[in-house]
Amino acid sequence: MYRRLTAALLLAALAGCTKNRDAAPEKLQSQRERDSVLGQSKIPGATGVGKAMKVADSAGSRVQLQDSIATSE
Repeated sequence: MYRRLTAALLLAALAGCTKNRDAAPEKLQSQRERDSVLGQSKIPGATGVGKAMKVADSAGSRVQLQDSIATSE
């Protein structure tokens, strides 16, 4: 009797560990996409994330403009 119970528990544990191949694949997001979603949320500190992204975008645009001016001369 104990052997059957042990075998049943072992099979149940193994069945729980198998990966479901029919499940939809996980959608991977970039760090920027995750930060954008976080910046738009209503959790505390989220506005800081949104502002930091705007500052980073502004700095990136400024560097790109300076590079284009330097190469055009």
